[in-house]
Amino acid sequence: MCTEIETKLKVDSHEDIEATLKKLGAKFTEVQFHRDDYFDDARGSFAAGDKCIRLRRQKTDHNQKTFLTYKGPKEKHQVKKRREIELELSNAENAHQIFIALGYKLVLTIEKKRTLWQFNHCDIALDDLPLLGKYLEIEGPDAKTISDVKKSLNLSHLPHINESYACLIEKHSHRKT
Repeated sequence: MCTEIETKLKVDSHEDIEATLKKLGAKFTEVQFHRDDYFDDARGSFAAGDKCIRLRRQKTDHNQKTFLTYKGPKEKHQVKKRREIELELSNAENAHQIFIALGYKLVLTIEKKRTLWQFNHCDIALDDLPLLGKYLEIEGPDAKTISDVKKSLNLSHLPHINESYACLIEKHSHRKT
C-alpha cells in the first residue's frame, strides 16, 4: 500500500527558502506546471468521505505527463498521512471522458506552479497557486524526517496545514460569496 506522508506550510515567499535549500546542498529537481481536475459522484461521496480522485496534467520544459490519483481519508497524525494510489496515463482527455461516461462530474480544477527540490530523503515542493498564494510541502518517509527538514529550513514556527489545496480553494470561494 502506498502512503503519502507530508506537511504543508503557508509561506510569504519562496526566495529565502530556496536560498536556504542551496546553502544546505539540496538538489533542485525541476519546475512543473499542474492542472489538477477533481471528480466526484452526484452525491459528493468522495469529498464527504475526505477522499478524492484527481486527474493531473503535469508539464515541464522537457515533457508532459498525466497522472490519475486516488487519495484516501487522512489519518489522525502530526503530519498529513493518507493512502495514495497513482498511475501514469497516456491520454488525459480520454480519462476525463471515461469519468464523465461513468457518471462522475468535474467539481474543481486547480492550476499551480511547483518548484521541486530534494533534501534529506524528502521531496520539497514550493507551490504557487492563484487565489491562495505561496506554500511549501515536505513529503518524506516519516514524520521525524519531515520535522527535521522543517527545522533545517528554519520553518518550525509555521503550523502544519492539514487541508488539501482543494479544501483551501473551497474555503476561499465561500468567503468571496
